[in-house]
Amino acid sequence: MSRASFTSATWLVAEREMNVLVRTKGFWISFVVTIVGLFALVVLPTVFGGDKPVVAAVDSVASILDGEELEVRTVPDRAAAEALVRSDEVEAAVVPDTTGESALGVRVVALNDPPDDVISALVAAPPVDLLDASAVNSGVRQVVILVFALFFLLFGMGGAAIAQSTVTEKQTRIVEILVSTVPIRALLAGKILGHVLLTMGQVVVLALAAPIALRLGDQGELLAVVAPALAWFVPFLCLGFVLLAAMWAVAGALVSRQEDLGSTMGLAMLLVMGPYFGVQFFSDNPAVMTVLSYVPFSAAVAMPVRMFTGDAAVWEALLSMGLLAASVVAIVLGASRVYSGSLLQTSGKVGLAKAWRHAD
Repeated sequence: MSRASFTSATWLVAEREMNVLVRTKGFWISFVVTIVGLFALVVLPTVFGGDKPVVAAVDSVASILDGEELEVRTVPDRAAAEALVRSDEVEAAVVPDTTGESALGVRVVALNDPPDDVISALVAAPPVDLLDASAVNSGVRQVVILVFALFFLLFGMGGAAIAQSTVTEKQTRIVEILVSTVPIRALLAGKILGHVLLTMGQVVVLALAAPIALRLGDQGELLAVVAPALAWFVPFLCLGFVLLAAMWAVAGALVSRQEDLGSTMGLAMLLVMGPYFGVQFFSDNPAVMTVLSYVPFSAAVAMPVRMFTGDAAVWEALLSMGLLAASVVAIVLGASRVYSGSLLQTSGKVGLAKAWRHAD
């Protein structure tokens, strides 16, 4: 039986991977759940209200808030009220209006954006002073960051299917038949290509669905801000997925049984979970986010988030993408060597050093 050329073999493997995956119920269930989750994250916050807003109020005007749907903390003066706002202990502060602009005789002080829930609780809308105005509402900002991080997590963990298919082929000895007609490195390239194409298709669908979700959530004005971020997110996520896919493939090639797969998946899972939690926990820390946006495994989500929040320039995104692309090449080349050196060893778990030495 003749061996196929590298290009044709790669495409044959990619087609096989895509056909197998799209025929599984789990693939479609997870994709539908992801789309529903996107709409839920954006739309539900506008449907359901939260707890009572916590506000600070200067003693002299605190009586105005009696009977309102607010949790009030009284303070002696405006300086104390602003201190609570800056420390994030309260959502906003109600202070005396010395300009005569307010019919209520009060002003609302907030940090980044007007506190709509506080303003709506008052009889008449008072003037609002922002201590550190932001271009995007903080609540919506957190939702968008959560969506970006969650997509990275879902698609990154989706690469586990590459590890599972690889170890299944080893366990059933099908791999010995495959490598008789397909070069081992073409087998790896095809697996990565097939899953990358499926991921790109899903990401494009979700990127098209995101503006619809924003409109349904009465956030249509954010499209001008979100759209450029999505334009960065799609290529970054696809490059990041290639990087992770190579790691998942190696995790599968190093073991010969499904039962042993957990012992080699730890690093790949860490490289997915780390950026997810990092972006979630440090989205308000510019220094940490800057570092994360240049680290290859976290750049795929951190840099699009920074582009969305306006904390990064275009040249920074291009530099980050260049570093990520170079890392993809280096990691895939290294992974292909380990993959080829371990794929045909079916006697148990293979060490990285042994796999590297036995590469053809």
